[in-house]
Amino acid sequence: MESEKKDFLVFSGTATHYLAEKICQSLECELGKMSVTRFSDGEFEICFEESIRGKDVFLVQSTFPNADNMMELLLMIDAAKRASAKSVNAVIPYFGWARQDRKSKPRVSIAAKLVADMLSVAGIDRLITMDLHADQEQGFFNVPVDHLYANCVLIPYLQSLNLENMVIATPDVGGSKRASGYAKYLNCPLVLCNKTRKQANVVESMQIVGDVTDANVILVDDMVDTAGTITKAANLMKENGARSVRAIASHCLMSGPANERVENSALVELVCTDSIPYNNKCKKVKQLSVANLIAETIRRVESNSSISDQYII
Repeated sequence: MESEKKDFLVFSGTATHYLAEKICQSLECELGKMSVTRFSDGEFEICFEESIRGKDVFLVQSTFPNADNMMELLLMIDAAKRASAKSVNAVIPYFGWARQDRKSKPRVSIAAKLVADMLSVAGIDRLITMDLHADQEQGFFNVPVDHLYANCVLIPYLQSLNLENMVIATPDVGGSKRASGYAKYLNCPLVLCNKTRKQANVVESMQIVGDVTDANVILVDDMVDTAGTITKAANLMKENGARSVRAIASHCLMSGPANERVENSALVELVCTDSIPYNNKCKKVKQLSVANLIAETIRRVESNSSISDQYII
C-alpha cells in the first residue's frame, strides 16, 4: 500500500536513514519526505515536506553521540506537534546517554532522566526503543514505552550455528540477568566474569567464575563501546581452555580503539544489530537487522495489538 493510504507516516533523522528505509520496506510504505537545512554556524532546521495533519507519525532516530542526533530528533518532534500530527511516536533503536542512569558519584548529572524529560517536553506520545542499558529507565517516562529486545534476532542466529557444548558468559556481573535469560532459553551453562575498573572504559582486572574448558563460549552484552571489556573477557576465556569465543551485543558503538581490539582478540566474531550505523571496518563484526522487529511493533501499535508475544525471553 502507498503511504498516503495509511493512517501513519514514518520519517527518519539523518543518522538512522538506512534503518528507516528497511523498516518502511517491511511495512510496505514509503519513507516520509523531510528536509534538514543546515546553516554555516552548525544550526539546522527541520521541515516535513508533506502533510502530516491527523496522522500517527513515527520518527526513527537513534540518539548516539554526537548531540546533533538528539537535537535533530527533538526538532522533528516539535515540528510534528506544530504540524497537527495526531500522535508523535519516537522510535529510538539505541537510546543514548542511558549509561548515566543514576548518581554513581557526587555532583554528577543523571543524563538518562534529563534526555527522557527533554523528549517528553518536546511532545512525544509514545517511545519505542530497544535494550535500554537498565530496564527501569522505562520509569523515566510518563508516556507508554514499548521496550523491545534484540534477543529476538540474536537467539535465532545462535541456534543456526549448531554449536556443541555452548556456554553463555557475561563480561561483567551487571549483565548477569541478561545472560541468564539466554542460558535458560538455550538450556546451557552460565559463566560470569567479575571485573574492576580504574576509570570509565578502562578495565583493571577480570576473573572467570565457572568452567569454560572445551566450550564454545558466547559472551552476551547490551553494547560494545571501546570493546575493552568484551575483548579482555574473550582472551581470558581462550586462555582458560575455551574452544571458541563469540560475542553478541544489541548495540554496536565501536568507538576509539574498538575495531583494532576486536580484530586482534580471540573473538571469532562479534554479532550486533543495526540499531547504530557501522561501516564494517572490522571483518569480525556481523550486523543483524532489527528492521522487521521494529516494523512489526509499529503495525501492532497502529492496530492496538499486544507486542509481548514478539518476545523470546
